[in-house]
Amino acid sequence: MKLWQKKAVLDRDVEAFTVGDDYLLDYELLPFDCQASKAHVRMLTKIGILSDQEGDRLLKGLDDILSLHQKGVFEIKAEDEDCHTAIENYLVRETGTIGEKVHTGRSRNDQVLTAIRLYSKSKLTECEADVFAAIKALDSFIAKYGHTVMPGYSHMRKAMPMTVAMWGGAFRDAFSDDQLLLYTAMKLIDQNPLGTGAGFGISLPLDRQMTTRELGFSKILHNPVYAQNSRGKFEGFVLTVLSNIMGDLNRLAADLLFFTLPELGYFSLPDEFHTGSSIMPHKKNPDVLEILRGKYHEMLSLENRVRTTTINLISGYQRDLQLTKAALVRGFTVTLQSLRMTIHIINHLHVNAVNCKKALTKELFSTDKVHRLVQQGTPFRQAYRKIGDEYEQDG
Repeated sequence: MKLWQKKAVLDRDVEAFTVGDDYLLDYELLPFDCQASKAHVRMLTKIGILSDQEGDRLLKGLDDILSLHQKGVFEIKAEDEDCHTAIENYLVRETGTIGEKVHTGRSRNDQVLTAIRLYSKSKLTECEADVFAAIKALDSFIAKYGHTVMPGYSHMRKAMPMTVAMWGGAFRDAFSDDQLLLYTAMKLIDQNPLGTGAGFGISLPLDRQMTTRELGFSKILHNPVYAQNSRGKFEGFVLTVLSNIMGDLNRLAADLLFFTLPELGYFSLPDEFHTGSSIMPHKKNPDVLEILRGKYHEMLSLENRVRTTTINLISGYQRDLQLTKAALVRGFTVTLQSLRMTIHIINHLHVNAVNCKKALTKELFSTDKVHRLVQQGTPFRQAYRKIGDEYEQDG
């Protein structure tokens, strides 16, 4: 039975269209909805809405749901619409009228907000751990190969010498900035919306400080209208942060596709990291790097989907906002998979010092020659022209 069910039976085509894949996506959110429901039950018990016995029955039922979910046997049906309904229906089946009390002081609006915030906090923590692991992988790579000198490029042409440490350190610094962005995203979403109801508050003496403590939020999101308006805004910011991470991975993949070209051979990956061609038996294709590079564009589309969905909505909940959930879940999936593959790649990346040294052709040192003349008293522009003329004459 739907939480909003009245006498009329919803048209099946309308039901399928409005539910979409939401009930499938909610398998990701279910543990967090149970976590929020347990905190809510304990709070309702404290303020006397539930008796101690009723509270215990509901808490046991929620633990049972979590256990079934972990075993992969808790079902969320399309007719449930979402995990919130599936959870309440299970509690009603198991506890009778006690289960009908679990929704007291809540709306599905603040339920889903809370579950999404808890889910996002969990996934952001995973991202932070993986970004840190990527930094550690780069540290090991730099310690092993960092002293090697190789060509640096601008405009896709040789420019000046650089070291492997300089190249790897650029991405280390990028990931350090990504850590700051993840921290900022965490601070933004770490606000408890539970107790704001459908966006207009709840006329019961809810103890929101208690649920905030129970759920590990750092602050209460007080304004109920803003609680609804923040949906999409917060997800959009999280996806912006994830897009920044994916942008760094995109550039790293692009560099590796270039540096591992057989014609250059500065870096290499094991044969096990390459695929083959169905027609050309000699091919060793760096598909893993190409897919990693391409995932950034998928992330941009997910971010854009959320940003554009929230444009021109008036304050309060609109059903359009349901469409932001899939983008958020997919965004975390793409980022975590990409980070873990990047770590795997870095851990197996080899630098060919011989090829790097061979590639250090004389034009790479032109600027050094200019600076030596400058140190001897020659004005920079004169030194620049002098060295430039020498390279022109050498052809």
